[in-house]
Amino acid sequence: MQEPTLDATTAAPPNPFRGRVLIVEDDRGLLEAYTDVLLEAGFDVAAASNGTGALRALDGDAFDVVLTDVVMPGCTGLDILRAVRERDLDVPVVLVTGNPSVESAVGAVEMGALHYLLKPVGRDELIRCVEHASRLRKLAGVKRDALRYLGHIDRPAGDRAGLEAVFARALSGLFMAFQPIVRTLDGSVFGWEALLRTKEPAVTGPLAFLETAERLGRVGELGRLIRASVARTANQRRGTVFFVNLHPDDLLDEALFDASSPLSVLAPEIVLEITEQSPFDRVPDVRDRVRRLRSLGFRLAVDDLGSGYAGLTSFAALEPEFVKLDRGLVQDIDSEPVKRKLVGSIVTVSRDLGITVVAEGIETAAERAVVAGLGCDLMQGFFFRHPEPWREEDGLPLSAEGPPCPPQSGS
Repeated sequence: MQEPTLDATTAAPPNPFRGRVLIVEDDRGLLEAYTDVLLEAGFDVAAASNGTGALRALDGDAFDVVLTDVVMPGCTGLDILRAVRERDLDVPVVLVTGNPSVESAVGAVEMGALHYLLKPVGRDELIRCVEHASRLRKLAGVKRDALRYLGHIDRPAGDRAGLEAVFARALSGLFMAFQPIVRTLDGSVFGWEALLRTKEPAVTGPLAFLETAERLGRVGELGRLIRASVARTANQRRGTVFFVNLHPDDLLDEALFDASSPLSVLAPEIVLEITEQSPFDRVPDVRDRVRRLRSLGFRLAVDDLGSGYAGLTSFAALEPEFVKLDRGLVQDIDSEPVKRKLVGSIVTVSRDLGITVVAEGIETAAERAVVAGLGCDLMQGFFFRHPEPWREEDGLPLSAEGPPCPPQSGS
């Protein structure tokens, strides 16, 4: 029996509203049968009898639906699903199998398969399933257009296969950008905050990157790569303070507490930031973990103060050397008396506790003047410099002038 070509022709012109379908099936009789049914229903169809042909088709054309067998020599339907997600986050994938099991069905759905059909597949069932998938494909495209028009950031793909594909590309394109933290007294550089970035366009910012890692359970892996990247830069500029963000789940990673890890070796020059927006209730023995970090020489900062949880949880657990005001408290502070009063109170109490206050998000000279007048020790924001990859000329030693570096806790 002759194998259908990847560019199968139709007896009648396809209906453009039906969509283009790729069928992947190693049983040539079924491949021809599925192809004939969908062609007659008005779909534009391409066919492949193995994974190699399927990948060639995916690289050469765009599809609205992919229909694939689950078990094929040298390739599985889940392999095809992953390959689709590496190329397009929204194409529905329908899996077909003659050997069903609860485990395979659950796995297919978890990975992001839209439907799971059992052989033999009836004509009407096949058409109905592919029609539904094609409509969902169009809806996904319209939804993305609406999100972009409204100015919303695209969230990562919703299924696991899509997330894994996006996350792998994001990891391969990971880099750190650095923004200076300056002394209020004289504008000299106190240190640099390392900020997560990636060249992967589907991950629209560090929060989306972290969300993807959370959903995949790979926060620890991402955290280790971040710390290793910062350590490479910091090791070239000994004596410079670097602020490094931690996800609360990083506190569960024993690699963080390894005295021989690249960042731990530089611990006296590192400030670990933990956002107040994340709870610590899922981190057992958080005080003991904090004590272990301090024993290595790290200092700690509470980030985003004013945007997280009320109460004293973060301060009691971390006993930070630094607090970083959320940019919402700093933005337009020159024209909002309530913000000035709040920041002034935070500065006063922090000073009594021996905590250094960093005002983040300064974008104007007026904001800078107000936070300086309120007594913030350090400042950071676009007014001074946008985050950029490390450059040789950024490697400035800490100035001997201005407020000294806060002493480290020995506990």
